[in-house]
Amino acid sequence: MAEIKFEDALKKLEKIVADLEDGSLSLDDALGKYEEGIKLSRLCAKRLELAKKKVEILMKSEDGSVELKPFDESYSVEEKAKKGKKGS
Repeated sequence: MAEIKFEDALKKLEKIVADLEDGSLSLDDALGKYEEGIKLSRLCAKRLELAKKKVEILMKSEDGSVELKPFDESYSVEEKAKKGKKGS
């Protein structure tokens, strides 16, 4: 599959799902869309995994150790600031 941005691949995948759910495609068209959807799904999963690895690399401490934690959306800027002040 040609180089495509993650966001564009995701939009195409969403369109394919909508087309398949519609139920108006012929069997051959549905199979073709399904195959394309599988390829896009794998591409998106691969890109997400690469992004995760890049984030892990960026999160390494100065001594090279990495502390992996689950992503927590509630970890706010204020909490980061408080943590930074405690270490001062």
